[in-house]
Amino acid sequence: MKISRRTFVQTASTLPFGVASAFAQSGPLPIVFVHGNGDTAGLWITTFWRFESNGYPRDLLHAVDLRYPQAQSVDGVVMPGRSSSADVMKQLAEEVAVVKNRTGAAKVVLVAQSRGGNTVRNYLKNGGGAEHTALAILCGAVNHGVVVSDTFLVGSEFNGASAFMRDLNSTPGEVVAGVRMVTIRSLDNDKFAQPDGRYLGQPGTPTGLTFAAPELAGAENIVIPKLDHRETGYAPEAFAAIYKAVTGAAPKSVAITSEPTVNLDGKISGFEAEAPTNIGVTGAKVTVYKVAADTGERQGEALLSKVTGADGRWGPLTTAPNVFHEFVVEMAGMPTTHIYRSPFPRSSGIVNMRPQPLAKGEAEAAAVVYLQRPRGYFGAGRDTVELGGKPASGIPEGVATVSTAKLVVAEAAASAVLARFNDERITARTWPMKVGHVSVVELTF
Repeated sequence: MKISRRTFVQTASTLPFGVASAFAQSGPLPIVFVHGNGDTAGLWITTFWRFESNGYPRDLLHAVDLRYPQAQSVDGVVMPGRSSSADVMKQLAEEVAVVKNRTGAAKVVLVAQSRGGNTVRNYLKNGGGAEHTALAILCGAVNHGVVVSDTFLVGSEFNGASAFMRDLNSTPGEVVAGVRMVTIRSLDNDKFAQPDGRYLGQPGTPTGLTFAAPELAGAENIVIPKLDHRETGYAPEAFAAIYKAVTGAAPKSVAITSEPTVNLDGKISGFEAEAPTNIGVTGAKVTVYKVAADTGERQGEALLSKVTGADGRWGPLTTAPNVFHEFVVEMAGMPTTHIYRSPFPRSSGIVNMRPQPLAKGEAEAAAVVYLQRPRGYFGAGRDTVELGGKPASGIPEGVATVSTAKLVVAEAAASAVLARFNDERITARTWPMKVGHVSVVELTF
């Protein structure tokens, strides 16, 4: 199946197949998705949409939101705002128990990206997870670490020489008996599976690894060319491989079918000791506007204005699948963040957001616009990436390694800034930094 790198959206009326009943007859398993280091459950939103568009029941798709998603520098040594491998394994076990209880299923499917692979493998081997899991799919997982070293990243769960990683790989075939294992990796474009330490800040130093580091000896190992580290879990090509592993058949389409009415919700979270968390923030104000696609200007009154409660939930919001949105997130101690998003073709309860912290020196700028791609990196020569009508700066040649670009605006007057990533285009408005406002364009694809 040939897949083009475009915005994969089609209308429900053009869906050329009806597969929901087939899945119902075969009894699909619940799927628990596990995000990577520093990320949120919200990164799985397009994967959910693609599963739904192929008839997979929405209520069987669940994404864990790890409370402290960023790993400790030395596994097991407490750091404020960060988690150990044991911490995240315990939370995954709790989530699986909740999903099994809610669905009545005897077993689940686990799908993990990056650090999530460590969490899943630890759960299977050391947390009793094998008896609850039928299939584990590990996408861009650091299954042998990002480096094998006695001097660099010592004690990190990302070091292939660590006691943690040696334990995970000590089983025959590097897998756990009774659980089918599948890995998905890039051919050579994964920044964390490189022979040279350049992308770890150690240029010229061998990592002790090859491009095949995410593979496991006893697993079904799938290689997809050109994908970057994050795309191994979130790209349409990765979805096709995940879907086939789960269902036994290729998806009818990687396109996302739109719904006539879209219901959105999600969580506002923040930071602890400068590390991102996925703990809901109480008292954050969220205001949502419909905006013009070409100018980013607000159209009419706010669609929603809400102050979050103890769970940090900002919704629900009912909208349409052709509406561009501006989400304004106001939180004590953080810049007021204006997040611009392209239309949501389907409903989702994992539209999770955090305010944007500022980098050194940005507070003196007239305005700053960030361009963020949570589900992949920007690849020079592979992708078209523009900000303000010009190629985005700071995107290096070679392996795709960065997911954020920014435009520092010298003029104080409000203006429209067009952001483009391949076929996805979003127009943001600039906001004055002198009163603590910043603009973020968050890409969906």
